[in-house]
Amino acid sequence: MDIVGKRRWFLLFALLLIVPGIISLAIPPRLYLGIEFTGGSTVSVQFASPVPEAQLRDKLDQLGHPEAIIQASGSKGYFVRMTTLKGPEGAGDVSERQKVNEALEGLAVIERYDVSSVSGVVASGTVRNAIIAVAVALAAILLYISYSFRKVQKPIRYGTVTVIALLYDVVVVLGVFSILGKVVKMEVDALFIPAILTVIGYGVNDTIVALDRIRENATRAPEMPLAQVVNNSIMETLGRSLNTGMATVFAILALLFIGGESLRPFLIALLIGIIVGTFTSIGIASQLLVVWERGEFTKLLRRRGQVTQTTPAEGRA
Repeated sequence: MDIVGKRRWFLLFALLLIVPGIISLAIPPRLYLGIEFTGGSTVSVQFASPVPEAQLRDKLDQLGHPEAIIQASGSKGYFVRMTTLKGPEGAGDVSERQKVNEALEGLAVIERYDVSSVSGVVASGTVRNAIIAVAVALAAILLYISYSFRKVQKPIRYGTVTVIALLYDVVVVLGVFSILGKVVKMEVDALFIPAILTVIGYGVNDTIVALDRIRENATRAPEMPLAQVVNNSIMETLGRSLNTGMATVFAILALLFIGGESLRPFLIALLIGIIVGTFTSIGIASQLLVVWERGEFTKLLRRRGQVTQTTPAEGRA
């Protein structure tokens, strides 16, 4: 199978896959952020007897908090995240915290009721730390791969295409969550950060398998064209990549069915990242090595520049 020969189709598909997400990210609100990023309140409540989650959800909806995210805590407790609960506005007014407490007491006797808030300052720090963590991870991957492949020609290219593929994985996940946030209000919470880092870790592992096989085959047959080396390497690692990806996807799907609501965004981010990461190791990282080696992007830009220059001249003629 000539996979490298169809690299333009792979890259075109990759472009079509990422464009809708980029468009969505360009339209505010870019992501539907949780309270860890925007600020808000958390309520930890322990009932004396079990209370169905559906009843708790209905009660919070009646109080004007349909955005609340409910997480079970033991058999009789819940951990709820919602927008900031305001204090009393004037003398004699009842705070939102007290209103929630009184409403929940109608469901069952409350043994413990704690409310805490996440400030906007903490939220902005979370965003900054997330960006720094991803940037440091990508920089470390670039340096490590470039050093590990130092015995082949132009090792920096191997590190660069790996980082490009990983950035693609991250942008696709962000784009899908941007679309889901606008359509079904899928929230980006604190677990989204480790999900992105996990996607990067899985993606680099899958990509390294293909690139390391390319390195081995290029060392064994230095006279063979790079396109042939890449194609042979992809075919040799294709089964392993697909099997690993499918096994991981099945495990995540099982957790999606049996896991709680609070884990759903995390698992969806992993699911998207694993599927896309399996594709990028074959359809982007390896293909970009051949495109870079042949200078196809440069040729394409030159060709377009020539067309742009000749068109006005033809129009005047």
